[in-house]
Amino acid sequence: MKLYGIPLSGHTHRARLFLSLLNLPHEFVQVNLGAGEHRQQPFLSLNAFGEIPVLQDGEVTLADSNAILVYLASKYDDSGRWLPRDPVAAANVQRWLSAAAGKIAYGPAAARLVTVFNAPRDHQVAKDIAVRLFDVMEQELQGRRWLAGEHASIADVAGFSYIAHAPEGGVSLKPYPNIRAWLDNVRALPGFVAMPATQAGLAPEEV
Repeated sequence: MKLYGIPLSGHTHRARLFLSLLNLPHEFVQVNLGAGEHRQQPFLSLNAFGEIPVLQDGEVTLADSNAILVYLASKYDDSGRWLPRDPVAAANVQRWLSAAAGKIAYGPAAARLVTVFNAPRDHQVAKDIAVRLFDVMEQELQGRRWLAGEHASIADVAGFSYIAHAPEGGVSLKPYPNIRAWLDNVRALPGFVAMPATQAGLAPEEV
């Protein structure tokens, strides 16, 4: 199994984290984004959109971090813990996968793109989206350990990376004790691996 991406990508980290949580051996192949490797062959034969991450599992090649999570949970988790089979529970997980592709991507992820990668995004708009998202999450996590259900799921994996690193994008987690507790719950999972931190964003005393 091979995973293509870069260490500082939260999308890549979702897949790396879940592979580790499932204890699935794999080779990590770093893509040279600076040299435009993702916009050239042979990478475009793996993902025509030229985006990371990409997972190769035998004859299966998959792009999109959330799709990779669904695939790995469906194929390698017989317990149904990570991707519930109950219709309501599965829908609750899907809700947070949609949030990961929407509000998280346009909020904390976009804010971090500006500070870490100098991406041409509206930083204030991204931070405002993040704050609105975190305000809702803080309420929903009241008295709960996980985003969807009684156990960790791929909803938590999809949400973790960019929210944990939101301070790098200039968004403080100080006002959100429930979110911070949830992040700690994810970090305590057996097999957890962290995404490398950067020096961008808020100072430690502001986080």
